[in-house]
Formats: sequence, C-alpha cells, structure tokens
Amino acid sequence: PARGGRTRPAMEHGTSSAAALWGHEHLPLLARARSKDSVEYILQALWRTRRTGLDAADRAIVRDILQLPSDSELDPLLVCLRILIRRCVHDNIAKEEIPKLFPAEVLPELQRLLTLLLQKFQPEWREDTLKDQASAANSGTTKGHLSKNQDASEQPATTQIHCGTSSAKLSSESGEKEGKLPLAKDSLDKMLNDVYPIRG
Repeated sequence: PARGGRTRPAMEHGTSSAAALWGHEHLPLLARARSKDSVEYILQALWRTRRTGLDAADRAIVRDILQLPSDSELDPLLVCLRILIRRCVHDNIAKEEIPKLFPAEVLPELQRLLTLLLQKFQPEWREDTLKDQASAANSGTTKGHLSKNQDASEQPATTQIHCGTSSAKLSSESGEKEGKLPLAKDSLDKMLNDVYPIRG
C-alpha cells in the first residue's frame, strides 16, 4: 500500500506535466470560430509562417476569428496547434494515427474537425518540408564553397609569407602550373616610380 501511495502521485504528476506541455486545454478556444473554413485558415496561416511566426496582421485576423481580446489568450493556443502540426508532419505519423494524438479531454467534435484538416494538409506539408530540407542543403553547400573561396582570397599575403621559404619546392610539385604571377609592365613601372621617384 505504501508503495502504491508513492507511485500514484508520481504518475499523476507525470500525466499533468505532459498535458501542460502539450497544451491541449487551450484547444476549446477553436470552438469560437464561426466555421470550419476559419479553423482551416488558422492552420494554414500557422504553416505558412512556420519559420517567421505570425505577424501583427495575421494575429489580428486570428484574434478576430476566435473573438479573443489579446495575444496573451491567443499565444498558448498557437503553441498547441504548432505542436500538433509538427507532430503530424515531422513524426511520420500515419493519417489513421492522427486521432490518437488527442487526449480524451478534447471534445469529440473538435477532435474530428482537427483530424480531418490535419489529414487533408499532411501530404502537402510534408512535401513542403522536403523542399525546405533540399533548399537548406543546397544553401549550405553553396555557403561552404563561398566561404572557402573567401578565405583563400582574403589571405593571399599570409599564404605567400608562409610558403615563401619553400617556393621552389611548391613550384616543382605543382609542375609550374601556378608559377609566378607576372605584373603588367606598366603596373610594375608605376609601383617603382611610386617607391623610387625619378629625380631629374
């Protein structure tokens, strides 16, 4: 009995902590929306702004849809919906598994509505995610090449100093491919005149 008395509160605490983290208690606010299309708009707006967050105009529209006076009431719901969207898109959850994301406390009507909408958009959102990942990979590769080129171009003097003592060796190993970079005659003359001006 003593062991059970200790275990039960711990389990209850774990359950309540998970519920608080999930934030499902804020979902009933969606019932204030006037139509299914309004809830659909909110989900699409959250996906569209997944990297930037809702701007002031979007927030005003969503507050108006849900008849909420302030962002302090709106923000917990948005976090909850973003968690739902993220799990559907990134956790490889099958369409038929989406209803299992909702705790029993969420009203059945709301569960059905959100399930239908998430199932509707899941393929499109996953495709967007794959495109984002491919774009990020390409961008990272491009930045890597640019960074290497920039490093090489920013340190010619240092490279020349460090390699000066073994220039002959480097020249022989490279097959004289690079060789010396001859300056144009007029440029060389100008440099010499600047350093040693000709006096009449």
